[in-house]
Amino acid sequence: MSKIFNRKILIVFGFGLLLLVFFKSCVIANVSPEDSTVITTKITALREGPSYDIQFKAIDGSTFYINRGLEAGLILDSLTSKVLNKTVTLHLANLAFGPTKHISQLAVDDQILYSEFKN
Repeated sequence: MSKIFNRKILIVFGFGLLLLVFFKSCVIANVSPEDSTVITTKITALREGPSYDIQFKAIDGSTFYINRGLEAGLILDSLTSKVLNKTVTLHLANLAFGPTKHISQLAVDDQILYSEFKN
């Protein structure tokens, strides 16, 4: 085999490995409290989002979501009465480039309303 062919194989393999690492870092899986960013904010609006998500709007205009929250058994009306215009604590999943808008845990006062954390 020629050196040029070997170099091309090495470049393609390296590029493929780089893509794999990049996309792997964009997947939220097995979130733990230690791997999340905790914020406290006031919720001003809730709504159903695409793919059964529940979207939350914070007082500063930021939006967050519970992925497939409606499929997870959360009821939008019940959740609205518990969090609307109240201060909540959110655990946001972290990826390689920082925190996401994905809610891993939602609590009001000391009551946990939703959690993806394994006990």
